[in-house]
Amino acid sequence: MSSKLLFKLSALGATAMMLTLGACSSGSSSAPVDLSPEAAAGRELAISSGCASCHGEDGDGRVGPKWIGLADSQVTLSDGTVVTADDTYLYESIKDPGAKKRRGASGIMPANKLTDDEIASIIVYIRALK
Repeated sequence: MSSKLLFKLSALGATAMMLTLGACSSGSSSAPVDLSPEAAAGRELAISSGCASCHGEDGDGRVGPKWIGLADSQVTLSDGTVVTADDTYLYESIKDPGAKKRRGASGIMPANKLTDDEIASIIVYIRALK
């Protein structure tokens, strides 16, 4: 086999492998399969409104706290108070991000212009992340 042909085949194989690995490791914006339509809509809203930039497209957390397992968990606030992350807490935390800051939170969540219905939709998504 000529060295030119061998080089071309090697390059083709390497390219195919890189494309395959890239497709497998790239961040996907497709919703996890077990989300209800309502939760999937909340996920898409979280992505389009910028929430996912800090909380992750799948709620796994990045700069901001993770949403996975957050609903109905115990959260310690910066003043030492322990609260339950129920719908009221989640709503207040999204509507007025500085009102109940979590202990250890490294950043400040920016204000947003989400409507009550949009916040409710995001809460449905957060609740689905177990």
